[in-house]
Amino acid sequence: MAWFYLLAAGLLEVVWAYAMKKSEGFTLLTPSIVTLVAMIASFALLSIAMRTLPLGTAYTVWTGIGAVGAFILGITFLGEAITPMRIVAALLIVSGIVAMKLSSAH
Repeated sequence: MAWFYLLAAGLLEVVWAYAMKKSEGFTLLTPSIVTLVAMIASFALLSIAMRTLPLGTAYTVWTGIGAVGAFILGITFLGEAITPMRIVAALLIVSGIVAMKLSSAH
């Protein structure tokens, strides 16, 4: 169950990062509220996952999901550049997430 909570926390990290970008520096109300609610929910789920998962594993996977998810959303919805180096960097993050999962006893 901890991995489910961690996955949900990571996906919510993507939501709040995207909403923060859309809030234009917290000047728009709706995306600002989405940012804050998603942040709180993400941190809460991360803390639940950390009850059983090691700190290093949980935090690395959480930030990795957020980083790769934000990368994908940036390309898909914000027109950010797709370059070979950015793709390699995202693949390295994903490989690190997989390695952390495989090395975890949970």
